[in-house]
Amino acid sequence: MIAHSDVQAAARRIAGHVRRTPLIEVEPGPAGRMWLKLELAQHTGSFKARGAFNHILAARDEGRLPDTGVVAASGGNAGLAFAYAAAEAGVPAEVFVPETAPAVKVARLRALGAAVVQVGTRYAEAQDAAVKRAADTGALLCHAYDLPEVCAGQGTLGLEILEQTGGEVDTVLIAVGGGGLMAGVAAALEGRARVVGVEPETIPTLERALHAGRPVDVDVCGVAADSLGATRLGEIAFSVASRTGVRPLLVTDEAIIEARRHLWDEYRLVVEHGTAAALAALRTGAHRPAPDERVLVVLCGANTDPSDLV
Repeated sequence: MIAHSDVQAAARRIAGHVRRTPLIEVEPGPAGRMWLKLELAQHTGSFKARGAFNHILAARDEGRLPDTGVVAASGGNAGLAFAYAAAEAGVPAEVFVPETAPAVKVARLRALGAAVVQVGTRYAEAQDAAVKRAADTGALLCHAYDLPEVCAGQGTLGLEILEQTGGEVDTVLIAVGGGGLMAGVAAALEGRARVVGVEPETIPTLERALHAGRPVDVDVCGVAADSLGATRLGEIAFSVASRTGVRPLLVTDEAIIEARRHLWDEYRLVVEHGTAAALAALRTGAHRPAPDERVLVVLCGANTDPSDLV
């Protein structure tokens, strides 16, 4: 479980290590006002750098960061962030990724100096391998989305949203996979704005967890599987979503593809399919804002092959 105070502590710890990413106001469409939070401009191309730095720097501050470095499992983005943060902290990183991870992400991991091990076809298999490797080497285990420091670090994005909008935002739309970003932002905005978690119909981790009353395994497939392909929602994400009333929404792969294309055609923004899910909720009417509702869409990552956009 994390709270607003944990996110504030994370913001102090990672200050100077992460970028304050741009916020742009766009044509409101169905909403009273509408913004896009360009977290795709963060170090390593996604919001994950926030949580990675908070976890690794907290371990270093507390004397828990071993010389053997860090071990992480990732569909790609978390691994990039942990590799980057580890390099900044001066320790090695080993990243386990599914064999289905996009080649562009694997290449970037190696460029950042990480040792890359590809195993299995799903994130869960890579995670199991990473846990064993950390136990064998004594390295710091870096979970992609279910560690308090990781979730609190991701939540610093929520604090930026409050600052950049002057606290005038009503609803924040966020893509959900394992739920680390959703958990952090919901904790940061608790009592200040509502959070809507948007996920593909093919990977409904949040929707299924809230329906079952606990995180449950789901099948993983579809166009956004490389970035939102967690087998189940994180325990922290479930606790925060339940406490703060995060609303789940599902969108189709077709809607995700259309929203991703729209971001390129209209704003010349290149995003991952998973990232586009958040906008797809507005484009399809899955979320219908009230006439004066002030809506912000988080564009959380851009580690993708853009060749199918031109």
